[in-house]
Amino acid sequence: MASTTEMAPTRRKSGNGPSRAESKSREQELEAQIAQLQGDLKAITDTLRKLTGEKAGEVRSLAETEFRQLRRQGRHLVEEAQDQFGEYETQIKDTIRAKPLTAVAGALGIGFILALLTTRN
Repeated sequence: MASTTEMAPTRRKSGNGPSRAESKSREQELEAQIAQLQGDLKAITDTLRKLTGEKAGEVRSLAETEFRQLRRQGRHLVEEAQDQFGEYETQIKDTIRAKPLTAVAGALGIGFILALLTTRN
């Protein structure tokens, strides 16, 4: 079994370690690499920002197109409903002109039924 002194990390003696010049050179190299990584991250961030901006523009354009189409369909449905209402109105007026007594009797009957329904509690 190994003793604790054999397992413990050994410290370098100042004579065997890197010199100050080597250490500074290595620090400068690491700083340069960090600066390069920061530049790369900034470039990636800019690219992602542009891509998301383009996609947002595409989505906005698609949404506007869909909105315009739905608005046209809504207008068409409203016009269609107004036309049908106009036809029903014309039919009712024609029926009243053709049979005025029947129309009055029908109106009285409907009024009587509504009166009975509203007076009951």
